[in-house]
Amino acid sequence: MARYSRADFTLEAFRRQLANVDALPQLCVLGLLSGIITGAVMVGFRLLLEMGAVLYMPDANPEAFEGLAPWLRALLPLLAVTVIGVFLYRQKAAAQKLGVSHVIERLSYHQGRFPLRNWLNQWWVGVVSVLGGLSAGREGPAIHLGAAASSGLGVKLRLPNNSLRVLVACGTAAGISASFNTPIAGVIFAMEVVMMEYTLMSFMPVILASTMGAVVAQMVYGSEPAFRIPEVTLGSLMNLPWVVITGLFIGLLAGLFIHIARNKRLAAMPLWMRLAAVGLATSAMAWWFPQVQGIGYDSLAAALNNQLGVYVLLGLVVAKLLITALTVAGGVPIGIIGPVLVVGAAAGALSGSLGLWIWPAPAADPGVFAMLGMAAMMGAVLQAPLAALMALLELTHTPNIMLPGMLVVVVACLTSRQLTGCEGFFLSSVRYGLHPLQQPLMQALSRVSVPAVMERQLVRTERVVTPDQARKLLETNPVWLLIERSSDKKPALGLKAAALARWLLEHDEALDGKPPPEDELVDLLEIPGQRVEMAPIALQATLSEAFLKLQDNALGALYVVHGYRPKQQRISGIITRGAIERYYHYSDPNDKAGPRDNEPTA
Repeated sequence: MARYSRADFTLEAFRRQLANVDALPQLCVLGLLSGIITGAVMVGFRLLLEMGAVLYMPDANPEAFEGLAPWLRALLPLLAVTVIGVFLYRQKAAAQKLGVSHVIERLSYHQGRFPLRNWLNQWWVGVVSVLGGLSAGREGPAIHLGAAASSGLGVKLRLPNNSLRVLVACGTAAGISASFNTPIAGVIFAMEVVMMEYTLMSFMPVILASTMGAVVAQMVYGSEPAFRIPEVTLGSLMNLPWVVITGLFIGLLAGLFIHIARNKRLAAMPLWMRLAAVGLATSAMAWWFPQVQGIGYDSLAAALNNQLGVYVLLGLVVAKLLITALTVAGGVPIGIIGPVLVVGAAAGALSGSLGLWIWPAPAADPGVFAMLGMAAMMGAVLQAPLAALMALLELTHTPNIMLPGMLVVVVACLTSRQLTGCEGFFLSSVRYGLHPLQQPLMQALSRVSVPAVMERQLVRTERVVTPDQARKLLETNPVWLLIERSSDKKPALGLKAAALARWLLEHDEALDGKPPPEDELVDLLEIPGQRVEMAPIALQATLSEAFLKLQDNALGALYVVHGYRPKQQRISGIITRGAIERYYHYSDPNDKAGPRDNEPTA
């Protein structure tokens, strides 16, 4: 049995192991920690909502806007947009980015690192938007808070960037899991919407994180499902054509929602005008129809249990969809998943009621179509069919709904994508090609950090040395020589050690046994050999970061900087474009060792 020294279990060894693509045990440990942290954060966020509701909401219920006086519930949205406008939009533009879109942006372009100010803003903006009577959910804040807290753990431990990506997914899954009590849906949402990939190395830690997030939340709030729904079935297969029609209808609604929410004309209006429009529209609607306010889970539960009239359902479909879309277009950073589920359930219940009126004999209960509509709307808006199906299963605890659920979700997703031209709500469009998270090459290179493929056999040297010093440089059999320039004392050029060895061999042959001149010097920039321009890159960086940096034609390689204080930094290795290409093309996923450190680099 192998023996391990204490050094093998140090944090530095842990970091080195995480840099490789096969660091599954280490990632699972991080997943457990991430789930516990995110679960605690989500409990804290829900407690904040409950504490705020104690101040003025009936029965301290954050959803009980119907019990407020009309003047008060109409005043709340005006106060909410005022507070957000004054305290959020007076900050720098970078600090105003919140929610799921911010998480995807930080994962795509910042290696999963989150600014602290945005995370702090998400706490109070999430509370104000929900308790302020805007049509807003708590899932967006949950995902941002969980992902940033988990990523912050990795940043605090100075872990390589490839592990930060997994921690973001872990925090996302745990946030959804703790918010909805839906651990499976949390995992699928994280992989399908945020990470946009499915890999074993990501799945297992994300599953652990989602599990722990749910456990922490259940310790406080119990293990009851989010909604209590009676036993229902689709009944006759004659309902399937109507299921298809329902999917078409909801797909069109999803496209309408996205087009309004992403309307460029609305976004181009002055900020004060947009916020005023959001506040006034929500206030006016709340006076007569308070069901549009807040998340709407009470209305969702009533729709699933077939307890809402046609006029209320119609009001939820039209008013809540338009108000939520207008709030997003107005620049208010809200969570949309909760309101989207409410609109979908109401639309499904309306479709079911119409089917019951047209063809009463084989028609299923409208509550069944409310369930289907909820999943269809979520899947179509997010373009995440599998996450929507898992949410349908876990929220309703009704496995026999999955067959028509798959049909309606696929139809709604196709309708939204093909007929209305909408991509996923959170997928920001790019001018050319695919989103960074959809590029297979960048995905593969983002799973590994530079220590996995960098060349460690190197030696630093001055530009001018004596022949004896040159021979000493080669005693450790280095592959690279890093030539320091006398002007700034920083390595800027790389030379293959083989070139110096060849020159010394030719030099000794030319001397033919004669002693060299005492004042003889060797200029490493003058001897025959190919030198490459180099630039620094951090030890935590992923291969995707190194690949993008090497796109500069002037650079032939990167030297890997290790250390966190400028005066204490050291060079850990060299990485070339050829090493990255060989890793991507030739590394065997079953070969846990991956590319060897002593392989020659281009």
